[in-house]
Amino acid sequence: MKRTGMTRPLDTLGRIVIPMEIRNSMGIEIGEPLEFYMDVEQGFMGIGKYSSGVSCNLCNSFQDLTYFKSLLLCKQCILDLKGNVGVRPIPAPVVKGSTYKEKKVNRSTQELVESLRRLKHEHPTAKQSEYAERLGVSQGRISQLKKLL
Repeated sequence: MKRTGMTRPLDTLGRIVIPMEIRNSMGIEIGEPLEFYMDVEQGFMGIGKYSSGVSCNLCNSFQDLTYFKSLLLCKQCILDLKGNVGVRPIPAPVVKGSTYKEKKVNRSTQELVESLRRLKHEHPTAKQSEYAERLGVSQGRISQLKKLL
């Protein structure tokens, strides 16, 4: 037996809340009957899941019982587990797309001016937005480059 370090006060009606972490690790569901154990001499009290006798841990059947890894299981539950009867796959977690952005390669102003000069020569009637799209820059940058021509 190990200490958990968790403490809970007893309320005025003699009730105590069993922490969720302990309930989950012990497999205790809400509404499930519990059994109390005590040793008056040592001042020890324990709580465990109530078992109404010897029965299957999954379906509470009393027939064809056998132990499997310290659990009592009936033959039917073992066959169901082997055949994956009633087993639902755990949904795979949703993986978001990569947040890595490809680093933008900046070209020098001189290179952009030369590229714009060639584009203006090849396409003299093109709009500023078309030049910006072809060079991969903004329209404001095209205005700046035009001043340098």
